[in-house]
Amino acid sequence: MDKLERVIDTRVPSERSCAEQTTGTIDGIGPGESFVLVADHDPIGLYYLLRTERPGATQWELLEDGPPRWRVRITKETASANR
Repeated sequence: MDKLERVIDTRVPSERSCAEQTTGTIDGIGPGESFVLVADHDPIGLYYLLRTERPGATQWELLEDGPPRWRVRITKETASANR
């Protein structure tokens, strides 16, 4: 049986921002693990944030290029993403 991939749906109201939810999830997974981020807006700003604050730590794979929904698979590349 295949392992289910974690999904972080930022369309659901939360006290944490999309960036906080994403970086928190990255911090909680191991190298080689991934999750799917779902958003109601283009998360390109988050892409640049990760490239700036955590260079080389994640891989970004666009799965769905909205609107109305964007989906991105984010894979943790190295242990350096843990803070």
